[in-house]
Amino acid sequence: MRTFLVSLTAGALVAFAAPAAAAPPTALAAPDIPVANVRAHLNQFQSIATGNGGNRAHGRPGYRASIDYVQGRLNAVGYTTSLQQFTSGGLTGWNLIAEWPRGDANNVIMAGGHLDSVTAGPGINDNGSGSAALLEVALTVASQNLNPAKRIRFGWWGAEERGLIGSTYYVNNLPSADRSRIKAYINFDMIGSPNAGYFVYSASGQPSGSLALQQTLQAPFATMGVPTELTSVGGRSDHAAFANAGIPIGGLFTGAEVTKTSAQAQKWGGTAGQAFDRCYHASCDTTSNINVTALDRNSDAIAYAVWTLSAGTPPPTGPRFENPADFAIADLSTVESPISVTGVAGNAPAGLQVTVDIRHTYIGDLVVDVLAPDGSVYNVHNRSGGSTDNLATTYTVNASSEVANGTWRLRVRDAASQDTGTINAWSLQF
Repeated sequence: MRTFLVSLTAGALVAFAAPAAAAPPTALAAPDIPVANVRAHLNQFQSIATGNGGNRAHGRPGYRASIDYVQGRLNAVGYTTSLQQFTSGGLTGWNLIAEWPRGDANNVIMAGGHLDSVTAGPGINDNGSGSAALLEVALTVASQNLNPAKRIRFGWWGAEERGLIGSTYYVNNLPSADRSRIKAYINFDMIGSPNAGYFVYSASGQPSGSLALQQTLQAPFATMGVPTELTSVGGRSDHAAFANAGIPIGGLFTGAEVTKTSAQAQKWGGTAGQAFDRCYHASCDTTSNINVTALDRNSDAIAYAVWTLSAGTPPPTGPRFENPADFAIADLSTVESPISVTGVAGNAPAGLQVTVDIRHTYIGDLVVDVLAPDGSVYNVHNRSGGSTDNLATTYTVNASSEVANGTWRLRVRDAASQDTGTINAWSLQF
């Protein structure tokens, strides 16, 4: 990881029952990833560094040896792999891309992390930890002969420590059609910090769709009984190029040079007043610098995310309600579009699907909320997307605490001057 921080009014309510559909393939539960296997990969990275000047840095023999080790393991189990060469600082670097050749190639779920270290040390936590966990998850995809609905692609990036060079090169050189096929990118950089915290990348300010990734990555820790905190990572790691391209992003992180607070130590254990990783970017970032429990939990969380995101979403079976009426969004104003829900027993689902079609010339001006019948507010869009036109997407809202029947509202606030638009339509899928 790099060092910088950085009611329908005129219209009538329309309700649709979901059409009958063929049963989808049964999604397999995500496996437990043996932490011993992940540690074995870390031992390999340590040996590579020891035999190559003490590091695995960009342009150094230790980096190429790390690439060769990972690629060899993946080729042996049926992955389609490729090396992407680039130059930075007069030195040659490589990205390693590995694709599991099953699933819809037009719907790609991508997981990645950087493989290079700094020159000062072997980089076993930063970022051997993320690289090793990704490798073991990829090998488990193969050993379980996974047949996902979506295509799974892994990336090991070069020259992250020199300024996110490899991942930026990859994204910038993707043809637009190929870029549009990537529906999500999840990043894993430093997941075994010795004084570990459990951080999930915040979706705030990130491309539309990132909230679903945040929630997916929070879910396995909730099952483990491990509290998490959201972290705003800005442009600090390899997710940044994907976010800049409008691709939804998420990720996990166990902390770097920042000091753990007393409240965090009480919540997670460890030592307050000490950095999450005292060996960050130092020669002591060796295999002795790994919190095995954190590595284990995060490896399992990566597998959960890969299995969940690639499985596809079974078609919903509940009723659908829509308001197709237009509501003008004047500059610096707030407008609400209502939907009256009737005939639905009990509460709304945990996976309430909210589909919006908002025409606007600058979606970075918009704050979009869903209001439940009791007035509870669920924010789904908060001024992200910059100067991009129009917001047409589906959000998943955990509304399981809300009574389903009643008037739901989509509230759109234009929070900045000059641009205007229209709520073209929106719907609720129960």
